Parts: sequence; structure tokens; C-alpha cells
Amino acid sequence: MPEVQARLLEVADHVFAYIQPDGSWWINNTGFVVGERSVVSVDACSTQRRTRAYLERIASVTPAPVTTLINTHHHGDHTYGNCEFGPVTIIGHERCRAEVINGGIRGNVGIWEPVDWGELRVAPPTVTFTDRLRVWSDDMPLEVSYVGQPAHTTNDSLVWLPDSQVLFCGDLLFNDGTPFLLMGSVTGAVDVLSAVLAPIPARTIVPGHGEPCGPDLIYTTLAYLRFVLDIARQGLEAGLSPLDAAREADLGGYAGWLDPERIAGNLHRAYRDLEPQRPDVDLVAALTDMVAYNGGRPLSCHA
Repeated sequence: MPEVQARLLEVADHVFAYIQPDGSWWINNTGFVVGERSVVSVDACSTQRRTRAYLERIASVTPAPVTTLINTHHHGDHTYGNCEFGPVTIIGHERCRAEVINGGIRGNVGIWEPVDWGELRVAPPTVTFTDRLRVWSDDMPLEVSYVGQPAHTTNDSLVWLPDSQVLFCGDLLFNDGTPFLLMGSVTGAVDVLSAVLAPIPARTIVPGHGEPCGPDLIYTTLAYLRFVLDIARQGLEAGLSPLDAAREADLGGYAGWLDPERIAGNLHRAYRDLEPQRPDVDLVAALTDMVAYNGGRPLSCHA
């Protein structure tokens, strides 16, 4: 697939979203807030090339340097490019730091189509928090907060700009993409979207992947999560494996979302959520089941 040029959108005064089509595996959104003398970035990109392109777009808007980088969670599409920002303050939840360090730079592992990652090194958050903190861009506050429990991952954080009513929510939301809960919790994500995201009076939400949107995406995502839990309950009652339950499921309108094979991984997590006495999810087995659901082909990746 030919690479589509990323777009820079000014979603509020001095607040920009950097949208990378098509938003599928490893192709995430980032964003930044421009101050008089410095820039605050929300997330990095997955590869050296993509992160450098993002930094060039920031430089096209302002000569001010990026001094602060906030990671919404530890996944590599949002953190592998941290090292390209130079000597900046990197902020993340304390579990985000631990997961970035433990995960390293995995590179090509056979699950996805091969990617040219570039020359990357691990650059974890250097300032961590457990609950919340406030970052300032001139006199504009950025409220950074942990969502309180596993959802997309164990360390999802929000970046809320109350003055402009813009919310950067990381991968708690995918717009036109299939949500991915393998490393978090399906039931936890239902709780977080209902009790944490929905009450925020956001005018614009920048999801981790896909187009900026309004709050309606929260309820669209909740419907999918409840669909996954229903399929998991049926699969458990029938004694099906997560992969077999995924293969028997009719995805309906969700089949047209990007990366539908995530249903298999999501069911691995949903089975564990519904039966906590089960052994913890084997991530390699779950990812392998996603490849099997995809007809044995590596998952599509254009990063």
C-alpha cells in the first residue's frame, strides 16, 4: 500500500494533532502544544523515519524546541521514537516506564509484516507519576492522569486540555479501527470509558489511531467491547478456545474496521477477565492466534 502523507490539524489555538493514515498496526497519532519558548509533545511514533517526519512538521510550525514528551502508554508505536527527541523530559505513568524498559525494541518478530524500524534505542520516561500531574505550556495547563485500572494496557494515561476542551486519549479509542485489549482488560476498558472518559466535557478527542472526533466514539467503542464480552461468554459456555470462538463469531459491522483479527486477541483477554482463575494470558499464543485468524499470513503493517 502506498504511504499516505500524514496531516497536521490545528484542533484548537496552539494545539495540533498529527494524524498518520491509515491508523492500522504501528501507525499512530501524536500531537503537540506550542508555547512561546517550548513545545509539549504527546507521544512519539513507531519508527525512526516516522518520528523524524513528525519532528519536522513541528519545526514547520514553530522554531521553539520540544522540551517535554508525554507518553500515553508504553506500546512501541507511541514510544519507540522517544529517542529521536534528544534531551527532553519524558513523562509517563510509573508502569509505562517499567514496560518500556522491560519490552525493549522488539523489531521484527514474525507477527507483522517486516518494518524498517531504523536505529532506535530504549528511551523510557524520566519523570513518572502514579495518579496525575499538571504540565504547563505557558499559561495553558495539560492535565495528565492515569485512568485507574488496566484498559488498553496497564498504564493508560489521558492528556486533557481544559482550556480548549481537547482530549488526547491514546489507544483507549481507535477511530474506524478495531480496539485492542490483549495487554489490558476488556472489562476494565468498559469501566474506564464509562466512568472516566465519558464524563470529560471534550469538544475534540484525538484518538490513538484514526481521525479526531467527538464523544460519540466512546459509545461506539463501548458497544464493541460489550460485543466481545458476549462472544467470550458464549465461547466459554460452549467450551471453545478463543481462536475458535473468534472464527465462529459474526463480526457484522465491525468486520469493516481496520485489523479485525484483533478479535482473537481480545477474546484471550476477555476469557481471563470473565474467569480470573484461568492462567494469565499467553501473549505469544494470543498473537499467534491472530495470525491464524488472518489465514496464517503476518498481520498487515505499513509502518
